[in-house]
Amino acid sequence: MKDFFKYMAATVVGILVFTVVVGVIGAMSIVGMIASESSAKDVSDNTVMVLDLSGSLEERAEESVKDQILGGTGISAMGLDDVLSAIKKAKANDKIKGIYIEAGMLSSDSYASLQAIRNALLDFKKNGKWIIAYGDVYTQGTYYVASVADKVFLNPSGQVDWHGLAAQPMFYKDLMAKFGVKMQLAKVGTYKSMPEMYTADKMSDANREQVTAYINGIWENICKGVSESRKISVADLNRYADDFISLNDPKDFVKFKFVDKLIYTDEIKAEINKMLKEDADASINTVNIAGMKSVKSEKSEGEEIAVYYAYGSIVDSEASGVMSQEHNIVGNKVCKDLKNLMEDDNVKAVVLRINSGGGSAYASEQMWRYIELLKKKKPVVVSMGGMAASGGYYISSGANWIVAEPTTLTGSIGIFGMFPDVSELLTQKLGVKFDEVKTNKHSGFWGTMSRPFTEEEMAYLERYIERGYDLFRSRVAQGRRMSVEAVEKIAQGHVWLGQDALKIKLVDELGGLDKAVAKAAELAKLKEYHTASYPGKADWMDQLMNTVSGDSYIDSKMRETFGEYYEPLMFLKTLNTQNAIQARIPFDINVK
Repeated sequence: MKDFFKYMAATVVGILVFTVVVGVIGAMSIVGMIASESSAKDVSDNTVMVLDLSGSLEERAEESVKDQILGGTGISAMGLDDVLSAIKKAKANDKIKGIYIEAGMLSSDSYASLQAIRNALLDFKKNGKWIIAYGDVYTQGTYYVASVADKVFLNPSGQVDWHGLAAQPMFYKDLMAKFGVKMQLAKVGTYKSMPEMYTADKMSDANREQVTAYINGIWENICKGVSESRKISVADLNRYADDFISLNDPKDFVKFKFVDKLIYTDEIKAEINKMLKEDADASINTVNIAGMKSVKSEKSEGEEIAVYYAYGSIVDSEASGVMSQEHNIVGNKVCKDLKNLMEDDNVKAVVLRINSGGGSAYASEQMWRYIELLKKKKPVVVSMGGMAASGGYYISSGANWIVAEPTTLTGSIGIFGMFPDVSELLTQKLGVKFDEVKTNKHSGFWGTMSRPFTEEEMAYLERYIERGYDLFRSRVAQGRRMSVEAVEKIAQGHVWLGQDALKIKLVDELGGLDKAVAKAAELAKLKEYHTASYPGKADWMDQLMNTVSGDSYIDSKMRETFGEYYEPLMFLKTLNTQNAIQARIPFDINVK
């Protein structure tokens, strides 16, 4: 027994020592991270910035404290904000001579984001700097970006995917019917297509019309950009897509002028050194996107313009989030943030960077209200990302000025309410029985699972949805200085490309975030200014707490398993916790 207690004590002491050691190592890692983040550094002369186009591209990426502690990359996904900032810094830094694009399997949230990167690279070259691109395989999206390079190289066994665009929406009506579930729909907007995935088995004529228009518009932008950079006619680019050259012999890509030369990975160094005017085997100083964060930039002078990032699904509160681990635009939090920006005398103008397909109409209305209040004290300019549609347009419409990318998806002025009818699943397939006692005729209206809504009840819902649509439409009319009748002609849930939205006065200007910031400075009458990003990214303690959450792990595994089916299925799961009125476009427009 004495030996038992002795060994037990030794074990406990060992565990405590181990815990302390791990804690100290973790603390040292965190202190190191904080120190590295807070210290600006410079780069060596003749440095090359490496732009790795692989992984996923999101509007704004959070640094992963878990990866940094465990020796990973430190970035869970590539943020568009970080990429654009890095390119801008590299352009201004005389020691950075060029950019090396390493093309890979990049998954982007939209072609508008790729267009923003491409335009930033074109701007980079205006300083007389060079860009080289190399890939074993170029996806169509990465090739669109990489085509700006002075030299585009491909592996001798490589591939350039060039096939055009297709939209392939999914429909769940028949799947749900197998389980005895169907959707009861009340909507306003002939073109409002989001509910179709749950209520139809194919695209409506109106939806087919708008999708055809916007994928053709996106494709025209892609072809125009590649044509200008690679000196290939648009007609030839379309012919190559029709011929599906993606599977051609790599030598054909040289012949067709898609790439300049076929070389192996080990030969890239010599090509870069040629641009640097160094010996072929000389060492190359490089810095990646993560490293560019700590590279010294021009001193921030002048007044502050706040850039507020609002991206993801629009929800009323954290509890009603569509996807637990996805970034959401949380209505009540954004309203508080806007109030703080309104009361902050150091902030002279606000740029709202919006990338959202919408969500709760109620939350959109609340944010619209706070933008109206904010406008009374300082200028508000909207910069649209990949999407600013439906609820995303609702919150944009009141701004003093709206800037969109040519390929931004916007508009979609329309709303709907979807209510699942699970009565067949419960009563016929599972054998559940219901009874009822009530005080009034419609006491059992909300939350009933025993039967579908009656015609009278659906009429109530439709009037409710109609009022919401009238309010949305009036907000747009007020913000865009148009008559309600004029808005109605371009509303009805119609999705527009940014370049088309400009023609019908839904946006004021085409361009990226820089143009929006410049306009905000102009409206605020600022000669010197700098930007500050809001809200602040999650700190390391919040991330550590979220990392140990079981829900986070389960959610990530579900996302890996279900892929593109994840969001539509999770929307169904959380439908009862969300606002009844939705101003939303499909989660994934499925353009491939």
